[in-house]
Amino acid sequence: MGLCMALAVLPSCSSVPLTGRSQLLLVSDQSMTQLGAQQYREVLGQSVLSADAQRTQEVVEVGQRIAQAVEAYVHQMGKPELVEGFEWEFNLIESPQVNAWCLPGGKVAFYTGILPICQSPDGIAVVMGHEVAHALARHGSERASQALLQQAGAITLEAFLIGQSEESSELYRMAYGLGTTYGAMLPFSRAHESEADRLGLVFMAMAGYDPREAPLFWKRMAEQSTGETPEWASTHPSDQRRIADLERYLAEALAYYKP
Repeated sequence: MGLCMALAVLPSCSSVPLTGRSQLLLVSDQSMTQLGAQQYREVLGQSVLSADAQRTQEVVEVGQRIAQAVEAYVHQMGKPELVEGFEWEFNLIESPQVNAWCLPGGKVAFYTGILPICQSPDGIAVVMGHEVAHALARHGSERASQALLQQAGAITLEAFLIGQSEESSELYRMAYGLGTTYGAMLPFSRAHESEADRLGLVFMAMAGYDPREAPLFWKRMAEQSTGETPEWASTHPSDQRRIADLERYLAEALAYYKP
């Protein structure tokens, strides 16, 4: 109920740039952008920004170049509305977390813990391109839409269970939960990650960063992993699949690369 109250529902059909994948969006871009800006302020208010001016500038510069590439790309496509309302912002947060993210509306956070794996501006661009791609492809809106559908299905199930025994009801609820999680939500999440990898390669290449760094980045990431969740139970593709897919996407990205 909280999700329904927090977000404006506005059904629409769309397609993801470059990949052409169709998507059903039940949440408006405006709602997601406003929510993203609010969450970003909350995170920054609870975090310590890096005092390393050089590293901060490096992250900001990579972000700005990729943002410019994204805006040039959508204008070339004749779809400037894809970045309408975006107010790009890039911050480096002091934290050992090996993580980075981009909220709807272009609000990006990098954690210092991921920089040793990035190693260079090209490595930063691998991560930056991927995270920015999530925002451009409306993956946040899509996940919120899926959550609304899952919630609606649960309400329908409860109506069906009226009059059923408690034991049967629990079995149905368990089956629904497992089925929607492992049969829909997690596969969708892995598809989003793969799509962001492909889009991110193109965006980093357009910004003048070498996309051949991407498989190398993920090999370094795999080397420092302490144990990987089986792919079927994970929100992300396995490291091995990711590396293989990135190598397959390289030819497409290199066509955009002008060092």
